[in-house]
Amino acid sequence: MSERPQIAGSRRATLKRLVPLAVIAAALAVILLLDLDRYLSLEALKEHREALTAFVAHNALLAAATFMLLYAVATALSVPGALVLTIAGGFLFGSLLATLYVVVGATLGATAVFLAARTALGDSLRRRAGPWLKRMEAGFQENAFSYLLVLRLVPLFPFFVVNLVPAFLGVGLRTYVVATFLGIIPGTYVYALAGAGLGSVFDQGGEVTLGGILTPEVVGALIGLSLLSLLPVVYKWWKTRRGG
Repeated sequence: MSERPQIAGSRRATLKRLVPLAVIAAALAVILLLDLDRYLSLEALKEHREALTAFVAHNALLAAATFMLLYAVATALSVPGALVLTIAGGFLFGSLLATLYVVVGATLGATAVFLAARTALGDSLRRRAGPWLKRMEAGFQENAFSYLLVLRLVPLFPFFVVNLVPAFLGVGLRTYVVATFLGIIPGTYVYALAGAGLGSVFDQGGEVTLGGILTPEVVGALIGLSLLSLLPVVYKWWKTRRGG
């Protein structure tokens, strides 16, 4: 009989840990069902450009705070089209301020997802996964900052995937936050810079596509930065091999 209260208590604790992820999933479902993500488009930005620019001009601080909060929420919910927000930020605030606002908002949103996933599933997954995850975890943690920096610099994997995986591999919060903040700066600046020149494109009736922004030159530059971030890992491997 004494085991039943313990089992019930364990189930309640498990459900309590799942609440943050459930809230995120429910909010995303509402957004998709109501088709609210349609507002995250370049067409919507073009349609409402005058109202948006006027609001930013007369409410600079409020506009910045609102933008960062909106970006944090969009990142936490992994809303489709959140990348358009970066371009919109460049259009509304200029490339430098937009980069700052986006990086702050994205880091806050990504950290919220990281903490929710680590609290809800991290410990449980590590207990059930067996020794293979522990070996992977140990290897990742040894060079966690460099690995995360590479994943943030080069958009090879969806942003929400990179938000979640470190939570399951035992990455520390400080390492996660710093690597995320620094790693997304170059890519963010590229899109914000494109957004800063969007006004003239709208005036000329031209079209802007997300694929057209990531040119081979830009991708090559991001890959180069990612390779530089791997230098500490390569050096550690070389030093260990030489010592062996």
